[in-house]
Amino acid sequence: MNTGTHSSLGFTLVELLLTMAVAATLTTIAVPLVGSTVDELRVAGAARHIASRVAAARIDAIRRSTTVGLRFVATGSDYTFLTYVDNNGNGLRTADITSGVDTALTTQERLRDKYPGAEFGLAAGIPDLDGASGSTDGVRVGTSRLLSVSPNGSATSGTLYIRGRRGQYAVRILGATGRTRVFEYDTGARRWVSR
Repeated sequence: MNTGTHSSLGFTLVELLLTMAVAATLTTIAVPLVGSTVDELRVAGAARHIASRVAAARIDAIRRSTTVGLRFVATGSDYTFLTYVDNNGNGLRTADITSGVDTALTTQERLRDKYPGAEFGLAAGIPDLDGASGSTDGVRVGTSRLLSVSPNGSATSGTLYIRGRRGQYAVRILGATGRTRVFEYDTGARRWVSR
């Protein structure tokens, strides 16, 4: 019995091609956005990780009643870092670390091992927190690259810059208190914003 209606259960080739083109276009738009977001999350995580390592060194220095700190060692354009403890009461010194008097409390770390794409550095064209430009060095805690925290909680003041493919962060260490503040560079507003 034919009622005169015709039912089509399939798609035409044109409909299928149009659907595939729309899906491909949406994927092309979404993939870079997701990649950019993942990169931003990694760099933000790396900055918070560094801030937490400084905070942990501060707590450890107070608990041990001796100087504890992070030593940054240049490896190409990036840095590795370890936490050391002063074992002879004269503060952390490169000579004491080299001779084994001041010993490591942690194993060597590199940001990109935990946060792929993140490294110490200030991207070209971005001014530092003090408004100066020119240096892209990401570790600015003195010429010896030792960030020391004393038993009273004070620390070497300075700034650690962490960059990714698209994100730029800074961890500022406040010397008198040993506390940290995390900043992000807002490229649209062209200024540092506290996070």
